Amino acid sequence: MQKMTGRVAIVTGASRGIGQAIAELFAAEGAKVVCVARTLNEGDHQLKGALASTVAAIKAAGGEATAVAADISSEAECLRLVEAARSAYGRIDTLVNNAALNYYIPTADYPTNRWIKAFAVNVHAPFILSKAVLPDMIAAGRGAIVNISSGSAIGPGRGPYKDQTVRGGVMYGASKAALERFTQGLAQEVAHRGGIAVSCVSPSRVVPTPGTVYHKLVDGLDDPRGEPPSMMARAALLLASEAAEKVNGRVTYSQQILKEFGWIDKGVGRGIDATGSGYSQI
Repeated sequence: MQKMTGRVAIVTGASRGIGQAIAELFAAEGAKVVCVARTLNEGDHQLKGALASTVAAIKAAGGEATAVAADISSEAECLRLVEAARSAYGRIDTLVNNAALNYYIPTADYPTNRWIKAFAVNVHAPFILSKAVLPDMIAAGRGAIVNISSGSAIGPGRGPYKDQTVRGGVMYGASKAALERFTQGLAQEVAHRGGIAVSCVSPSRVVPTPGTVYHKLVDGLDDPRGEPPSMMARAALLLASEAAEKVNGRVTYSQQILKEFGWIDKGVGRGIDATGSGYSQI
C-alpha cells in the first residue's frame, strides 16, 4: 500500500534538488502535492529546474500535483500559498519546509537586507506555514511537519581555531540551528494533540544538486562523495508517514533514520560515523 494515500502535502523549494525529489516521491506514494518555489518555468532562474518541470514529471508518472509560485520570505505569500493549496486539494496534513536561501558572504560584509531575507525564508517561513496548516492537522487528528536542516547547523566549536578559512556560512548555519530548535519546541507543543509529528532531517552527506554545485560544495552532480537526493526524499517520507509517537521531535540525518527504521541496511556520514548537532542527540 502507498504510504501517503489520501494525504495533501505542501513541499517548498520543489523546483529542483531535494525538494523536487521529495515532491516526486510523495506523489508516487499517493499524496496530492502542492509544489512551491519562486521559479515557475525553466529559464526563470539561472539554475536548471522549475515547478512546471516537477509537476510535469509527477503527472507523467501518474501522480497528482499543482504548482504555486511564491516568495515565502513574505508572510502574505505564505498565507496565499496555503489558501491555494486548500483550494486545490482541501485540508492539508503534510508540510515539508525545504526551501532555503544563503549567499555565502562573510558576516563582516553581509548586507543586512540579505541576512534578514535569508532568515525570513529559512526560519520565519517554516513558522508561518506551520502556524497556518496546524488548524487543519488538529482538526483531522493527524499531520506531519518535516523541516529540512543541514550539517551547517553544527558549529565550529570554541577556539582557538586551526582552520581559519572564512567560508561565509555563518548565517546559514545559524538559521538551520534555529530551525532545529524550532522543530523540537513545536513538537513538544503539539505532543498532547496526538497524531501530529514535527521532525527535522539533514543529509548525512552533501547532496549534489544544482544549488550545491553552483556554490561549489560538490564537484558536479555525480560527485561520489555525496548522497543522491533520493536518500533525503526517503527520509522525509519516513518522517511524514510513520506514527507520530515514533518520530515527533526527532532531529536526525537521512541515513541515520533510514537505517534505524530498516529502510536501508548500511549508512555512512553524519548521524552514523560522524557526530550530529546537539539537537540530534537529545
